[in-house]
Amino acid sequence: MLTTQRRALISARLSRDGEIVAKRLADELDLSEDTIRRDLREMAAEGLLKRVHGGALPLVPPLPDFAARQAIAGDVKRRLGRKAASMIEAGQTIFLDGGTSNAEVARALPRQTRLTVVTHSPTIAAELERHEAEVILIGGRLYKHSMVATGAAALAAIAGIRVDLFFLGVTAIHPAHGASTGDYEEAAVKRAILKQAADIYVLATSEKFGAVSPHRVADISDLSGFIVPEEIGDEMLAPYQNTNITIITA
Repeated sequence: MLTTQRRALISARLSRDGEIVAKRLADELDLSEDTIRRDLREMAAEGLLKRVHGGALPLVPPLPDFAARQAIAGDVKRRLGRKAASMIEAGQTIFLDGGTSNAEVARALPRQTRLTVVTHSPTIAAELERHEAEVILIGGRLYKHSMVATGAAALAAIAGIRVDLFFLGVTAIHPAHGASTGDYEEAAVKRAILKQAADIYVLATSEKFGAVSPHRVADISDLSGFIVPEEIGDEMLAPYQNTNITIITA
């Protein structure tokens, strides 16, 4: 098999499976593992994939900063935010993760609804200034890319809170690799909140499906459901149709 053919196959497998295991692919193609590893190294050097121990993962492009992300898919995120807000009942305690989609949840909440909103995002807390909701702001080291608190102080505060509903923000969703994000500390905080939540939903725009980010947050089985745009393709949701995941369209 020519080098160009192998590389085309590697790219196709990454898109389909979300990973390449060098030994498995070498055995399948009856090639040496060194040959596959060399292909992966060269493709990684060209920015075509991300090398990991034993194989490779798709390359997830870096996200724009928080201010820039606010302008991306604004109408879609507003729809998702309104749908999520409609799921919240008076008297509940909810946790709003950071991110522009969850900011839309805060904006969509009726101002008179009495509930408790916990967040580690100062930008989301500010959205609730004129609401009747009680707001608990978790502190810690500010991760400016996502405008959320991280670190030991945040983890300690989260451990003392139990929430009915957690709207989780992630950068990637994959049927095999779960929900993931790009920052190590932020992922640790998200995992801590997961342990304290009765139900966990992700507001997910289409580009997040089939992608993998470096730091795992949760298995798909840990989640309660996705809130997705109504125009999302059936093929993106097919891997989740026969699971316990609830898929809500907006």
